[in-house]
Amino acid sequence: MGNTLLKWLGLDKQSPYVKNYFFHTNMRASIYMSVVVIVLELWMIVRMTRTIFVDAITGDAFWKIVDKYYTNYFVLLGSGILMLLYAVRFLRGKPWTSWLSLLTVGLSGAVCVYEIRAFAMPQTLTVSGAHIFENHVIQLSASVMMIVFSVVLILSKEVKKWASLSVLYVFSFVCINFGIIISTNSYANGEQILTFLTMVLFVVCLLTWKPIIGCMVLSASYIVLFHRLNAMPAPNTGEPGLTDSTVINGFTMWISTLMFCISNYNKTMQQALKAEHLEEVNAYLSKISVIDDLTGIHNMVHFRSEAEKLLGYVTTDRENVVFLYLDIENFKYYNEKYGFHEGNELLRTFAGMIDAAFKGSLVSRFSDDHFVVLTRYESCQDIINRLSQQLHSLQREVLLELKCGAYRPAPEETTDPSVACDRARFACNSIKKRYEQDFQQYDKTLEERFRLKQYIVNTIDTAVREGYIKVYYQPVVSTADGSVVGLEALARWLDPRYGLLPPGVFIEILEEHRLIHKLDQCIIAQVCRDYREAEDNALPFAPVSLNFSRLDFELCDIVGYLEEQAKRYHVPQEFLDIEITESALTEQQNFLQKAMKALRSGGYKVWLDDFGSGYSSLNVLKDYQFDVLKIDMKFLSGFSDNEKTRPILENIVNLTEELNMVSLTEGVETQEQFQFLTRIGCDRVQGYLFSKPVPISHLRERIRQGELRINDAYVHLGEKTL
Repeated sequence: MGNTLLKWLGLDKQSPYVKNYFFHTNMRASIYMSVVVIVLELWMIVRMTRTIFVDAITGDAFWKIVDKYYTNYFVLLGSGILMLLYAVRFLRGKPWTSWLSLLTVGLSGAVCVYEIRAFAMPQTLTVSGAHIFENHVIQLSASVMMIVFSVVLILSKEVKKWASLSVLYVFSFVCINFGIIISTNSYANGEQILTFLTMVLFVVCLLTWKPIIGCMVLSASYIVLFHRLNAMPAPNTGEPGLTDSTVINGFTMWISTLMFCISNYNKTMQQALKAEHLEEVNAYLSKISVIDDLTGIHNMVHFRSEAEKLLGYVTTDRENVVFLYLDIENFKYYNEKYGFHEGNELLRTFAGMIDAAFKGSLVSRFSDDHFVVLTRYESCQDIINRLSQQLHSLQREVLLELKCGAYRPAPEETTDPSVACDRARFACNSIKKRYEQDFQQYDKTLEERFRLKQYIVNTIDTAVREGYIKVYYQPVVSTADGSVVGLEALARWLDPRYGLLPPGVFIEILEEHRLIHKLDQCIIAQVCRDYREAEDNALPFAPVSLNFSRLDFELCDIVGYLEEQAKRYHVPQEFLDIEITESALTEQQNFLQKAMKALRSGGYKVWLDDFGSGYSSLNVLKDYQFDVLKIDMKFLSGFSDNEKTRPILENIVNLTEELNMVSLTEGVETQEQFQFLTRIGCDRVQGYLFSKPVPISHLRERIRQGELRINDAYVHLGEKTL
């Protein structure tokens, strides 16, 4: 109840925005109000002056007219001009308007001269037949204040809020006082008090006041007017004092005006609150457009914009500018071990450390656990070393390492911040998994690798369209009889500019830029065409395994595309197998489980590739269903020297048999390895001992020469060979 009353009276606490909204509203309203007052006063002064000359009033009669009308007109006109100038200057910022306040100085100065004369010769001046001392005091005080504020306006470079409010109060007071004086004279002549009512409406209703202030202004105005009228004879009765009808009419006008004042205040308050809410929403949207939600530091939108500005300043020491790219190595494992909440806390804490370490520089979050900095090259490595130590203090059981790549643009170079950050990132990625190094500057060697990276990204579509992407096949051999029971399709890029690009280069880059699905779709289509060619021409062929990236399932409907191509070239499902790497299954398990289920239900065999290369191999076997288990070649790297290799391989093969899967070991290079795998019951092998990945024509040539033999189960494709 108490809060409601305070709100109704306008005494509740208001935000700075709401207060400022009311102030601007009153400044705008005062422009209209002051213009109306100026026009009316000019008209009344002209009219009064004409009357004086027409009637040839001279002597004491002239001074009585001045006392009765001119001083009031001059004060009101001067205050109106001053109010208009203050409002226009505050809202529009027009400095030339200040000198127009000399008009107010002139009008107010004339009134001051007259009022001083009035005090010197009081016996000569009367108002409505009686000397009213307070009127002269008010006129003189108001005139002096207007002269003071006119000087303030002229001397100030910008209008202060307090000065504008003071002028508004003076203007309002002068308006009401003018209404009281003129209406008192009108009442004495038997006329209505319309001037008072008009001025009260101007002040209380056109301007917006808190209800409590509006009530006080209205009440004080009516009390002063009625006090003066009560001392005068009523026009209709001739007896001193106000009549009941005048009192009732006055009270009715008072309550009506007060209600309008309250309504105006509440309406303006609603508009102010609505505007404030909109301002807060806009401020929030503006903030999130440049601030990273998680860490609270700037995002890349802000970084790119500000970096362009900084690099464009003539005062920027371009020889000492460096872009840094920071990466928290092993953060992924930290997230998996302690959860996303703890991971986010780590990012927030470390982002604050980076921001503090590079105080005065441009710091932003690039993505995930990556940050970029535009700073001075001097001592940046020392700062990185300190940050690395601070990061170590945040780690738990998971070892966290800070990696930093640096790119220094040439002073004469027109630098795109996005390209600069990409080069710094490239330098950073070049030292991943190298724990002895935490800082790498972009150099000529990296420049060539970076250009190759950009070339691969920019020309993958051309490579697919022009046939630069080739399928090389590596045979999969049965340990039972040494025949070829399968082929692995491997991508090779024969580029007219760079020659044969190693798959370890372009596959990683295409995955990084989320373009790998274009390559894999190209391989699917070529394999299906090769099968159709073999079928139509009775050429040797065997089931082909296709390598799918985890991103294939995200970036396109890879299963749908596979079925589309198989249907187009009439390839049986048993001739297309799918390889999925173990590392791909550690993320988005639910998503990949559905995709694998769709493949198996479509009649395709699913292989687990690179088994043993990750850290959750047994979990993968538990959670997924595979047809073939492909043992990573790393197990054979220490075959001759490491005694543990043989029992581990033997147990994996036995486990595969128990899980009703086919075992396949890759990386077989020696006859000794092949014999051992045959002895322990490994079903299939693959490696350089039998063949490197070769084009389909070379594969057919080796088959024709008897170096390779297609398993009898697939000879039905045809009897002739090349």
